[in-house]
Amino acid sequence: MNRSAEVICVGTELLLGEVLNSNAQFLGQELARLGIPHFHQTVVGDNPTRIKGAIALACQRSQLLIFTGGLGPTPDDLTTETLADFFQIPLVNHPEILEDIARKFAQRNREPSPSNGKQAWLPELAQVLPNPIGSAPGMIWHPRPELTIFTFPGVPKEFQRMWQATAVPYLQSTGWVTAQIYSRVLRFWGIPESTLADQVAPLLALTNPTVAPYASKGQARLRISTRAASVETANQVIAPIEQQIRQICGVHCFGADEDTLESVVGELLQQRGETLAVAESCTGGGLGQRITSVSGSSTYFLGGVISYANAVKQDLLKVNATDLEQHGAVSAIVAEQMAAGVRSVLQSTWGVSITGIAGPDGGTETKPVGLVYIGLSGPQGTQSFEYQISSLRGRDWVRQMSTSHALDLLRRQMLVDQP
Repeated sequence: MNRSAEVICVGTELLLGEVLNSNAQFLGQELARLGIPHFHQTVVGDNPTRIKGAIALACQRSQLLIFTGGLGPTPDDLTTETLADFFQIPLVNHPEILEDIARKFAQRNREPSPSNGKQAWLPELAQVLPNPIGSAPGMIWHPRPELTIFTFPGVPKEFQRMWQATAVPYLQSTGWVTAQIYSRVLRFWGIPESTLADQVAPLLALTNPTVAPYASKGQARLRISTRAASVETANQVIAPIEQQIRQICGVHCFGADEDTLESVVGELLQQRGETLAVAESCTGGGLGQRITSVSGSSTYFLGGVISYANAVKQDLLKVNATDLEQHGAVSAIVAEQMAAGVRSVLQSTWGVSITGIAGPDGGTETKPVGLVYIGLSGPQGTQSFEYQISSLRGRDWVRQMSTSHALDLLRRQMLVDQP
């Protein structure tokens, strides 16, 4: 019989939508990466009867049960006790767990409460799954010869750290991982998912590796995947297809895997020894925030001006008052002057500006909500670009898309203007 894993997330807060169930998403990605079959996920509230029902069903169809949540010290944390009760296995006290909890509390000049004592009890013969950063340990347990159970706390940072440090090596050493799924995700901007799929249509029919398109937040992606015994073998299969896609799609492909528009722009600026300054109106600092989210951005990002008011555009960025009056703040000529102005004031190689109508109010028939102008000033001169961004997804969507377009314009211009 083929073995499979099942995920059971415990917590009434998940059912009520008070907490996003990011643990299920993480496990789905990790099990796929490890090549472990995974066909079911369950979310169940903090109720022992319903938790037992989920356990009973999972035991009928899966051999690896992965629990998250319900390991804390409060009365509604019921996962460990309910598991022990379901399999009729007694709980055993582990003094080393309580010592570890006391040590972590002492580092914060605190003392554990009596309720923390319940976290030191695990079913007989269960192996402690250490929690290096939190108080709730998990366990690796075999209540039946053919069944493996993992428990993890619900806190995502704690769970993910424990998964990588202990669970993955355990699965690799016990035969669960025979051939992992390796993937390379190519990232695209400025091309719709449907157009991208049309351009690479013959590659979507491949069976090894597989190529799959998907989109998120305006960004199109292609995932190239193969099952292999090692990363070297996987790369031999993936690399030729990646090269074909890059040749077909050209400059639309801005990066791969963990690359972002802001990180790629930062790398180009560093390689060229150039600097950047920004002037923002409708995005209110969002472009600067994205740029500075990249470690080391201080080497190329000089700063920015949030010129929300026209007076700031005039006084700091030297935007012409007549142009503001005749054309309005949301116009090509103002975007150009903002970009050139911030470049001049901060003495940067490049200046990028954004001015637009993010909504939901402020639009007119000639200048609707979602109209955005982006200015780009560099060694070869200053220009502007007009975008009409859909306002149906709201103000934050217009602002996010505006910053992405601005970063992509700068990226493309640097690829054209070789130093």
